[in-house]
Amino acid sequence: MTTSRHPAELPLVQPFPRPGPSLTLAYRELHLAENGTDEQKKSLGKITDLPRPWVPATCTKPQLRVELWSWLDAVVVWVNHELVFDPVDIIPSCWPEHAHLVHELAVLADLRRRADRSLTSDALEEWHRYALPAFLERMRHRVAAHCDENHPKVWPAAGRFNRHLDDSRARPRQEAFAQDLRSITDRMSTPIADTDGVHLRLVNETTGEILD
Repeated sequence: MTTSRHPAELPLVQPFPRPGPSLTLAYRELHLAENGTDEQKKSLGKITDLPRPWVPATCTKPQLRVELWSWLDAVVVWVNHELVFDPVDIIPSCWPEHAHLVHELAVLADLRRRADRSLTSDALEEWHRYALPAFLERMRHRVAAHCDENHPKVWPAAGRFNRHLDDSRARPRQEAFAQDLRSITDRMSTPIADTDGVHLRLVNETTGEILD
């Protein structure tokens, strides 16, 4: 890996960035939610409301949010410096402006953090073999050459996205959803002729229950 500093000034490899104190606490609470005692789990409150750093939208407390962005940015710098040689694999500096990169980087960073804490090299091998290459490949496909020099002023997919939200395009989708619901409702109550021809019975086709 080349650098602007003299190689003698740097160790051969740089350590993976550590999350800040609020992020560390969030990870500790998640660990207790999964592995703690019943009393520890109870002290956490509603477990489903715990922030999960690999899903950035769940990190709503300001300090936690600040630390998450700072950590992910440090992870991007680390990946670009330690693991990227060909410039086509460089994670662009404008990554916060790409929601798809934000979502994926949060998962990539969490997987690497977990691998760092493992007592064997298996998880780290999985990360190097699958997680990182898959992320870089998807990034190359989605970002392409749009951010090589200057970030585009207009989202390249904006036209198609806006057309998707247009009423003329949304109405047929809503009608399709409504028709699907009607078909499900109709099938739930299907008249079945009695073998003796005495009367018709309503049968729930899902459970087989006779409704009348």
